[in-house]
Amino acid sequence: MKRRQLLGAGLALAGAALIDRPAVAAAVERARPGMPGWPNRADWDRLGKATGGRLSPVSAPDLASPDGKALVSNPFYLADQPGLAEHSGWLGAWRSSPSAYAVTAENVADVAAAVRFARTHNLRLVIKGRGHSFFGGSNAPDSLLIWTRRMDDVTVHDAFTPAGSKAAPVPAVSCGAGAMWLHAYQAVSVGAGRYVQGGGCTTVGVAGLVQGGGFGSFSKTFGTAAASLLEAEIVTADGKVRVVNHAQEPDLFWALKGGGGGTFGVVTRLTLATHELPRVFGAVRLALHARSDDAFRRLLARFIELYAANLCNPRWGETVTADFGNRLEVAMAFQGLTKDEAAAAWKPLLDFVSANGADYDGQASFAVTAIPARDYWNADVMRRTPGAIVSDPRPGAAPGDFSWPGDETVGGLWYAFTSAWMPAALLEPGNQAKLVDAWFAASRHWPVAFHFNKGLAGAPKAAVEASRETGANPDMLDAFALAIIAMAGPPAFPGMPQSNPATARFLADQVQASMKALRACAPDTGAYVNECDYFQPDWQRAFWGANYPRLVRIKRRYDPDGLFTVHHGVGSEAWSADGFTRA
Repeated sequence: MKRRQLLGAGLALAGAALIDRPAVAAAVERARPGMPGWPNRADWDRLGKATGGRLSPVSAPDLASPDGKALVSNPFYLADQPGLAEHSGWLGAWRSSPSAYAVTAENVADVAAAVRFARTHNLRLVIKGRGHSFFGGSNAPDSLLIWTRRMDDVTVHDAFTPAGSKAAPVPAVSCGAGAMWLHAYQAVSVGAGRYVQGGGCTTVGVAGLVQGGGFGSFSKTFGTAAASLLEAEIVTADGKVRVVNHAQEPDLFWALKGGGGGTFGVVTRLTLATHELPRVFGAVRLALHARSDDAFRRLLARFIELYAANLCNPRWGETVTADFGNRLEVAMAFQGLTKDEAAAAWKPLLDFVSANGADYDGQASFAVTAIPARDYWNADVMRRTPGAIVSDPRPGAAPGDFSWPGDETVGGLWYAFTSAWMPAALLEPGNQAKLVDAWFAASRHWPVAFHFNKGLAGAPKAAVEASRETGANPDMLDAFALAIIAMAGPPAFPGMPQSNPATARFLADQVQASMKALRACAPDTGAYVNECDYFQPDWQRAFWGANYPRLVRIKRRYDPDGLFTVHHGVGSEAWSADGFTRA
């Protein structure tokens, strides 16, 4: 962000704080079990009847058994448990703890009944779709949970026009609040031969990703997931069911495109535009090791030169990681290229490594794979390559359900997680040395991954402009990558062995030291709200930049009493960390 833009954003935020804040904000204390105001048995019975018997107490499963560790490393199992989330907590912040009651919603009427009940009885309300919130947004003891897992329908449209709109119909897909991206991809790409921009992780929920902005492997081609949103159905704090789009309640529609999940209401259905499916999806893998610090610096410099010249374009996405063992790990994805074309893009770096063979090893690890794009999420096809996917191992599991291998954070306890958008100006020849110095210095503390698909510099103009018309931080538009530095320990759900606190804190400090070193080259850019630090300073600017004042105004219009409150969500400033008290 340029200095003038930063100053403007700062003034806008200051103005929101001084002008938009209500003169009087009534103190609120949410009811808890055993407290005055907590619903009695008859009240709960009425909610159960209103939701077709789909209200039940919530408890965490017993995970102390020998099978517990295997269960909590399965994202499909975690998604099916109302008392668990996809992660077991965050060091010094939150731990997995079940709600008091859950409505297992099957339709929008169930959701509306639960929202009205929570408002009437002054309850802490939380929402779980697939449960991937790093901040524990679907996790709160003594709360009422709206669990949308069963609202997982996916419908492909040959031609869709938003309600009340005069726009020409376009191909689209509608997804229920509990749908995951794997099923959306299977319906759209495998089934219909089209593409929908979603997340890279197959088990992430459609609704949560879109509300946070949303990046996937090919966002450098198609923009954010939120940029493709055509329409949403949402239950707001007044219990009203609204259908919003560019023609109906456009402010709320805009806020749902990147303003953060669990903040403006319960989204029950989303309809997204689909795109022409590329011919090919592919991957490049390479693991290089430098035998000295100096050789590693030179390797990082050569890679940045290569990226700026050959890879900062709509064809390429995913990650490259530098670590303190002087290793450079490439795990990048591409679309629309042949294997030979993809390999040719890497030739300058491979030639450099070969010409300096005494300083490097790992050249033989270079591998390029490609597959017809229509087969990419086809479990039957992917299963033919050993190790390509991880199927849900539970008896009776859907045969098409799979996740990608290598995600060791499922069920884990986050020790630290940080992110920062890396401005494209750092790729200019005169700035590359500064970028390389910071990347190298950061890698001395902890591995630093550049997620190139999570910055839109190099994307087509249409994708950039569509992503600009969302509530997400505009820093993403001018970023070549999102840097992520993170560490998770083993699962630490109730009943399971807990991490050594001193070790966990030491590792968390290493992550923070690494991000501090990297920030030397990008001190003022924001962070991605779906993947960021629980303790992020100046989070309003970091997550939303100059969009925050508008988001606050929309929040106050649709949820003036803060029924929907999440950690570091829009309008959460006055609330306690547990979301129960507003001063």
